[in-house]
Amino acid sequence: MNKQLTLVLGGARAGKSTYAQRLAAGGKRVLFVATAEAGDDQMEARIRTHRESRPAEWDTLEEPLDLVGALAGVGDRYDMILLDCLTLWVSNLLLRGGTAESADVDIPREARRLLAAYEQGTASWIVVSNEVGQGVVPPTELGRLYADELGRVNQMMAAAADHVYLMVAGLPLNLKSLSED
Repeated sequence: MNKQLTLVLGGARAGKSTYAQRLAAGGKRVLFVATAEAGDDQMEARIRTHRESRPAEWDTLEEPLDLVGALAGVGDRYDMILLDCLTLWVSNLLLRGGTAESADVDIPREARRLLAAYEQGTASWIVVSNEVGQGVVPPTELGRLYADELGRVNQMMAAAADHVYLMVAGLPLNLKSLSED
């Protein structure tokens, strides 16, 4: 089977990770790439729950910032890579200097680098991300910047993906099958 890029989008608690794990279960050698960092007790509990939900035979790589560097040299050992999630990765990149102004990073360039890493490898990828553009416009400059940056990254991933699923209440909607392009 040829490698494929799959994007799984949706709101918070829409079933994205569960669905992505179900898709990844078809792989023989799976690498789970986690971008979350435990900044508080609630996030630590969420990370623990996610860890416990993964099959024991999957390998895990935890990297909040340098996904391309972390995947260099290891990606070809797997036939399936599950990246969960772009949402936190973009947030981590944006805030790595402490504020949006101090974060000297070109997020679209980093997303292009990530897509190039996928293209150069042999594994299929499943990428999870939140759809944050369907709510109200964030009231802060940082919130608007984050929504804009994540929206651009999601668009880039969706354009490159073979499959794009929008999760709503635990149900997947195949967006690429609805696309007229």
